[in-house]
Amino acid sequence: MQRTYEEINTKIRSGKAVIVTAEEIIPIVEEKGIKRAAEEIDVVTTGTFGPMCSSGAILNFGHSDPPIRMQKVWLNNVEAYAGLAAVDVYLGATQPSESQEMEYGGAHVIEDLISGKKIKLKAISQGTDCYPRREIESYITKESINQAVLFNPRNGYQNYNVAVNTSDRKIYTYMGILLPHIGNANYSTSSQLSPLLNDPQFRTIGIGTRIFLGGAQGYIAWEGTQFSPQILKDEEGKVIYKGGTLAVIGNLKEMSTDYIRAATFKGYGVTLVVGIGIPIPILNDEIMRNAAVKDEDIWTEIIDYSFPHLIKPSLGRVNYKQLREGNITIRGKNVPTSPLSSYAKAREIAQRLKEEILRGKFLLQEPIRKFTEESKLKPLLEKR
Repeated sequence: MQRTYEEINTKIRSGKAVIVTAEEIIPIVEEKGIKRAAEEIDVVTTGTFGPMCSSGAILNFGHSDPPIRMQKVWLNNVEAYAGLAAVDVYLGATQPSESQEMEYGGAHVIEDLISGKKIKLKAISQGTDCYPRREIESYITKESINQAVLFNPRNGYQNYNVAVNTSDRKIYTYMGILLPHIGNANYSTSSQLSPLLNDPQFRTIGIGTRIFLGGAQGYIAWEGTQFSPQILKDEEGKVIYKGGTLAVIGNLKEMSTDYIRAATFKGYGVTLVVGIGIPIPILNDEIMRNAAVKDEDIWTEIIDYSFPHLIKPSLGRVNYKQLREGNITIRGKNVPTSPLSSYAKAREIAQRLKEEILRGKFLLQEPIRKFTEESKLKPLLEKR
């Protein structure tokens, strides 16, 4: 069986496309088999909703009179990067407030903008002949500014580690609080709903793919930073897909705080929780086989985060069926598990994307370029 994007989009426009979520496809394939399911299903929708630190927004405020070339900018006392142009900034999600520190940051400003709140703007400049103004204070909203573009350099990790702590003290990480002596295990992937685990070889996901982003339609702009897909196998035949990431872009003004939320990890800092959904077009049997993956067939590594180096020890492997049951065994110890991502919200996103496609409001976009197959992750080496 082979079909094209245009054939699927024609069925979407005519209301004849058959769309299911990545959860719903599993019993269909179990009942009918890969070949028949691929013949009957046109699109499988995926979803994820979790903390994605490498996120931020490009904002254009418009020019004041007299004009100013902003060189330092604060939004609700959170500094944004102003080295773009006179009144353009990039606001990073993890930038902390200069007055509230970890309690408020760039992610909170982004959420407040989306919700329609007023944001205090302060900017200073050395002044020039064409931009004579040296400082300005005002208030902005998403309606008052020209552009508000969510541009996230690294989102949607294909698969992530399970984090544990073998030390004798509590540690604070981007994977949450880890209790001593392997007192808990945290993970952050939506498993069988996760977009990049339903297309692990990136056969349908690439530059230009139209996606659900934060409640609006967005696009994959490029491979994500640190993009380094790997396929790890052990002697028992367990396969771990990991290392794929996405750079995504969309109109912040169209987004919803139902799917974009600020969060603070105690002892670590601010992050942005992002909702992403990606449709997987069923072009052939192999794509269907990948899209029907189940929790028990998706493996990840248990990593000791108490080790203060780039390469951390692995304590074994576990699948997502075991993780989602709430307990796993590590070194003979029964350890409770906790997700940092929301499976319920991932399910909601996959369902909403399915409904938008069924209503003809969301067409599939074939990637204009596939991601490179060879990409090696390089460390930063100290050189003096």
